[in-house]
Amino acid sequence: LCQVPAGGRAGCLRFDEVFFMANKPNYPAQMDQVFAALGDERPPLLLHACCGPCSSSVLEVLCAHFQVTVLYYNPNIWPPEEYRRRADELAGFLQRAHALDVKLVEEPYDPQEFYTAVQGLEQEPEKGGRCTVCYRLRMERAAQYAKAHGFVWFTTTLSVSPLKDPIRINQIGEELAAQYGLRHLPSEFKKRDGYKRSLELSREYGLYRQDYCGCEFSARARGKA
Repeated sequence: LCQVPAGGRAGCLRFDEVFFMANKPNYPAQMDQVFAALGDERPPLLLHACCGPCSSSVLEVLCAHFQVTVLYYNPNIWPPEEYRRRADELAGFLQRAHALDVKLVEEPYDPQEFYTAVQGLEQEPEKGGRCTVCYRLRMERAAQYAKAHGFVWFTTTLSVSPLKDPIRINQIGEELAAQYGLRHLPSEFKKRDGYKRSLELSREYGLYRQDYCGCEFSARARGKA
């Protein structure tokens, strides 16, 4: 903490901000603990994936410890042509980089599921309440699929993005794990140069990297529609 100068607080943090930073969960360390407990075991894990680039560095980490199945469920993506492009890019990447060890499941695309879920939140800014609902919508479908198909573990690629809130993502994951009788793998995949590695792998494989989150609202906020 520091003395707040008259007329401003440049360079200073409030006590509550310092307390939050000091007590923020260390998700990479929690993930390491899971890996250590697994030992040589490689149990099945269902990974919700938002796109190929975000999956790239995440799979490098997870495939050493789990038998990974990727679930592509993203009704938020707009327009349909963009959805198809991202789905095909993910499938192509998996075929080239993980053909022998990663399965891909694509759920039906129904954008009305997203619009119904976020009704009343259309004017929320990015990282606001609409995004929280969107995280939960997609992660809950992953939890439902995991439960129905005998997976014990599940997680999502969402935390590899610097624009996503890892605390909300992990809180939702833990809530869903309790609700569906699963185990959620804690993560903050952007840490330890995970996001940087996704950029490197995207260049290596020539992956299409979108420049907006995916939904109509984020596209319009960036002048894409």
